Amino acid sequence: MSDQPSEASRPPEKPRGADTPPTPETPAAAGTPAADEPGPSEARPAGATPADTARPSPPRASDGLRQRAQAAQQAGQPGSPWQHGAGATVGKDDGMTARLRPPPPPLIRPAVLGSVLATALLSALFLSDGLGVNLLIVAVPAALAAFFAAQAAGRRLRPWTAIWAVGGLALLAVPALRDAGWPTFLAVVSAFALGSLALHGSRSWPGVLIGSLGLFDSVVPGIIWGVRGVRARAGGSRANWGATLRTTAVALVLLVVFGTLFASADAAFAELLGSLMPEASVGEGPWRTLLFALGLAGALAAAHAAAAPVRWDGLTVRPGKPRGRAEWALPLIVLNLLFAAFITLQLVVLFGGYDKVRDVTGLNHAEYARQGFWQLLWATLLTLLVIALALRWAPRGGTGDRTLVRSVLGPLCVLTLVVVASALRRMDLYVDEYGLTRLRISVAAMELWLGVVLILILAAGVFGARFLPRAVAVSAAAGVLAFGLLSPDGLIAEQNVQRFEDGRATSIDIDYVKDLSADAVPALDRLPEPERSCALRIIQNDVLHDDTPWYATSWGEARAKEILEKRPVKGDGSDCYRVGREGTGDGYEPDGDGYDPY
Repeated sequence: MSDQPSEASRPPEKPRGADTPPTPETPAAAGTPAADEPGPSEARPAGATPADTARPSPPRASDGLRQRAQAAQQAGQPGSPWQHGAGATVGKDDGMTARLRPPPPPLIRPAVLGSVLATALLSALFLSDGLGVNLLIVAVPAALAAFFAAQAAGRRLRPWTAIWAVGGLALLAVPALRDAGWPTFLAVVSAFALGSLALHGSRSWPGVLIGSLGLFDSVVPGIIWGVRGVRARAGGSRANWGATLRTTAVALVLLVVFGTLFASADAAFAELLGSLMPEASVGEGPWRTLLFALGLAGALAAAHAAAAPVRWDGLTVRPGKPRGRAEWALPLIVLNLLFAAFITLQLVVLFGGYDKVRDVTGLNHAEYARQGFWQLLWATLLTLLVIALALRWAPRGGTGDRTLVRSVLGPLCVLTLVVVASALRRMDLYVDEYGLTRLRISVAAMELWLGVVLILILAAGVFGARFLPRAVAVSAAAGVLAFGLLSPDGLIAEQNVQRFEDGRATSIDIDYVKDLSADAVPALDRLPEPERSCALRIIQNDVLHDDTPWYATSWGEARAKEILEKRPVKGDGSDCYRVGREGTGDGYEPDGDGYDPY
């Protein structure tokens, strides 16, 4: 979809010469008084009598809405950007809202209404039991509603819109594949942000940041747009609505009657039908009604944003006052020298191996790694902030200034990449000694993504920064998608089990691994007894005794259920009080009060 509305969705312009009084016509040219002449839209057809032309046609509700909107626009009323039919002619003093105000969307089409109702119905049926493939099932008709609405408004599909849309749908595959809740949460939030960007088509930094949440802005206008569209179409085509309702009722009756007969005739068909259809009870009525309303409002918001997107790119940030070359460059050059000195020491100490670390610092490699990882992570974040502020106040006089900016900030980005590598190396040393945890894998992934952002900034310095905001957003979404598909809980269990099998750890932390999700079952299943039963007991109780329907069950949970049904845990758990407790809970022996959140 294009970032700008098409001609078909723009408000009607004022006719040429509408502000100048009409020139009087001579009687010979007019033939009749000017007050009695029909307008251009009231031209008398050939062969029609005056009586025929005087007979008015029956008004329609949609015509009344359109005439009132056109009258408000021609009168120069600014209108509200949150009001249906907004998008009046921009005046000189309209200010910021004139750049953001969307054009009025066309009357909602039956295809859009059908997709919206399908989204609401599927939300009520499938979203009450948890998250899984049901999110994709609900997202498909919502995406179709947005597509039909954008098509009606004349918007065209653009490459970046396709990237946002495909990325959002791909992120919704994470809940269908993984049982862990934390990567699922990140994937759902990222999918919402990409879907909002696909509808608004933003490209600047403010547009990408605010446009990722811009779908919330379309909730109320979308509901108003949907209600008015239904009223307009119901008033003009009551017969069509009646036929649609009758057809739907007949189809439902046929499905219920013959479905009941076939289910009673064959037990296998009855079991298949029962597994496919969601179970509903009277007690779940309020909850399913709320889900229906949320699905309806969300689909209408998506369709309205697709038909009349707010132009978030109209929000601009004024560049800072350019500084002199020496005033701007000297502090950054000093920072580069500090980075170079630190990195030189890192190359000698950290990458020289464990013996070098111990000889220089007196600490073992795990203690040394734990001591500096967080500081290096903060150093990376602060460096990105320094780069952003330096670009804001950079000298912008000509080619020489651009060369100076690149020659100062380019080495800073490269040196920061080495800091990122040092931080990741420290984390690798620590994990190799004490194992992988959720916190450790999360902060390592965060540091890795910051390195990708630095590479994108370097590329922007060479090829231009036009695509930098969208490229950073794509890298973040791709990182969340990869994080979910790699199954962090499975990686944590695999790494800890491998350390136990290789003899690098005398025991495995049962207190930690037993709280992992079902994604960890394939790795934990390789443990010997009684460690295996102690690690899988809680997961087995959750998986085998949980009657979750197919559409809310992830692939990881289904695989864990299959493994535990073939090889259930043994014993009553009495041996678990002594298993895996030779070390500490987190693998690191803390000082003082014994608390170690890392």
